[in-house]
Amino acid sequence: MIKDMKFSAEKNDISVKYILPVRLIDHDKAENAEVLLRDLPSQAIRGGEPACAVLHKGGYILFDFGAELSGGVIVTVRYLIDDEKIERAAANPSIRVVFGESAAEAMSASGEKNFKNDHSMRDITREYGFMSTFRIGQTGFRFARLESCDANVEILSVKGAFEYRDIPYIGEFTCSDKRLEDIWSVGAYTIHLNMQEYLWDGIKRDRMVWIGDMHPEVLSICSVFGSDDCVTKSMDLVSSLTPYTEWMNGHLSYSMWWITLQRDWYYQNGDRAYLEKNKSYLFNLLKRTILLIDDEGCFTYEGNMFVDWSSNQTPYAETGVIATVALALRNGAELARLLGNDALAERCINAYSRIDRSRLSYDGNKQVAALVAISGLVPADEINERILSKTPLEGLSTFIGGYVLQARAEAGDIDGALEVIRKYWGAMLDFGATTFWEDFDLAWTENAAPIDALVPEGKKDIHGDHGRFCYKQFRHSLCHGWASGPTWFLSRYVLGVRIIEPGCKKLLIKPYLSDLEYVKGKYPTPYGAVTIEHIKDKSGNIKTLVDAPKETEIVICSA
Repeated sequence: MIKDMKFSAEKNDISVKYILPVRLIDHDKAENAEVLLRDLPSQAIRGGEPACAVLHKGGYILFDFGAELSGGVIVTVRYLIDDEKIERAAANPSIRVVFGESAAEAMSASGEKNFKNDHSMRDITREYGFMSTFRIGQTGFRFARLESCDANVEILSVKGAFEYRDIPYIGEFTCSDKRLEDIWSVGAYTIHLNMQEYLWDGIKRDRMVWIGDMHPEVLSICSVFGSDDCVTKSMDLVSSLTPYTEWMNGHLSYSMWWITLQRDWYYQNGDRAYLEKNKSYLFNLLKRTILLIDDEGCFTYEGNMFVDWSSNQTPYAETGVIATVALALRNGAELARLLGNDALAERCINAYSRIDRSRLSYDGNKQVAALVAISGLVPADEINERILSKTPLEGLSTFIGGYVLQARAEAGDIDGALEVIRKYWGAMLDFGATTFWEDFDLAWTENAAPIDALVPEGKKDIHGDHGRFCYKQFRHSLCHGWASGPTWFLSRYVLGVRIIEPGCKKLLIKPYLSDLEYVKGKYPTPYGAVTIEHIKDKSGNIKTLVDAPKETEIVICSA
């Protein structure tokens, strides 16, 4: 029969493994609930008296699975109980599961504090039969509330069904500061969860391919995994559905990020065939981009000006878009030369050079200012001194925050960037995060309870009481790939790995240890991992040891 089936060309590369809950946060009208922390079989069986929990009508159990997961829960029930007699129900009863990225979200309901079932269902009620095992949910969560709606029921097992790409972590980062180690690892796990069939922005919401979001995600993938086909599959999905005469995901800036992605992916993996495959689209898109800069250097575009939420519908939005255009023109020129089109490369450079810097407006937005710096339109040291180093922990976002770190590093202020990583991203860890959030503001931490506890009276709910733009309150995603910026930043600027020639054929190792005593790690290349160790002696001198595949040339530069 199998040979006669009509299979889709689309493969499922996702593994599913069962995850045990690590604790019960709360329960009501439940007996013997603690047995559900055991690794009991997810299989009902007649005969014997296996340990089980009893959940009475209207009762609930709130589970903590210990870390953010993508997937759902597997529930096994035995009998329905009525007046202490075991008997079949005349009608199927219902069970409810409410998923949450915070404990407070799992204890809420649809419509409460902007709790929505957008993109993935997070408040689900379904019928079930006695002596059965069934799955509920496909979303992003750490916490789940199991509620019996209309019957007393014996529950044999509750496990998380964890969906993920079963791939090795090749990149590594360890150092004398455990906080930085933890932040690198949490960023790596954040991006890993979003590497589903395609590369998503978030596993709860939106679960979509956004090309602009992809660039910081891909930089982290390069630092941790080196390569994965969810990246090319996602870039190809959007380009195949978007003629070059239109803008990807409806935003000009996102098409610009696609160009930059092509350059950075080629430098990491050296896949010339993939670059050649995209050559026609790339060249046509670059020709269209060049026309956005007129002969006087003015930006001539009347469409939607969007680069990120922090600058959306502000005077800085246009400058942010121009910065992505400038970055794309520079990277596009390099790709055009690599692909043998010197004339197009020259046109890109000329358009970049024509951009009128005097019209740029960015003083009031750190994210846009950072993009202006990394695009080279204004020197990074000037922008860092005037904007980024002033009140450095205010006005940040997790999306463009990685580029803020990059701009500060390019200005020679890696110490300032490390302070932001420790205090801004580190604060999410202090409040229970196991993945980094769609957005964050340190002001939200004032008098707030952590996400892994129920909110006591007199405390703020850091999840349900905060958020901005389209992601307010419980709609806010607490696992967003674009927030993984510190992971690629620490690999690039502290471990010190810079790619000089495409395909990691030549790497520059330029460490910066700041106040660290040592930094060790690995960086993925197409030929295997490069192992790196930097040790600082009592005089402050750094000894660097590198073990690299023979195909990769290493150049070591002292800080």
